[in-house]
Amino acid sequence: MIRNGVPLPPTVYPLAKRRVWAMLAGSLVFVALGIGFLVAHSTLKMTVAGALAVPFFGFCSVVIIQRLLRGRPELVLDDAGVDHARLGRFGWDEIAAVRIREQRVRNTSQWFIELVLHDPDAYLARAPKLVRSTASMNARLGFGPANMATNTLPVSPEAVLDAMRRHRPGLAVQH
Repeated sequence: MIRNGVPLPPTVYPLAKRRVWAMLAGSLVFVALGIGFLVAHSTLKMTVAGALAVPFFGFCSVVIIQRLLRGRPELVLDDAGVDHARLGRFGWDEIAAVRIREQRVRNTSQWFIELVLHDPDAYLARAPKLVRSTASMNARLGFGPANMATNTLPVSPEAVLDAMRRHRPGLAVQH
């Protein structure tokens, strides 16, 4: 979009590093607990718990470290579309609407910005492997494949939606 003869500059959101460091610390605590279960406990239940925790939270830790080392912005919005560190690039013409969604698990919740796509299958054909592998689980939860967790963004989901509407006036927002 050109405003008064000048293109709107990109809106860049860096990775919320303090939050991501906290996520890394949490993952490493569970790796340590898993190792403790494997080494110190002789029950089958504890051994299985440790055998599951170490590779899962170890993988999570590696992914988090990669995000920290990469140093690229978490989200960039411009007049051509959306570029998310995990989801990839979307043109505005691919996005039918956006919405803020909440996923509750026990006594906690996680907020997401969901990009409602015109053709989710076309996106999944080019999506990163991790997105493709979680797509069926997201579908069972009532989510589409393009969900941005807001815990790695330095601003509120509402601020991101406002910026999206600045870059794409008339963008549909579903509630």
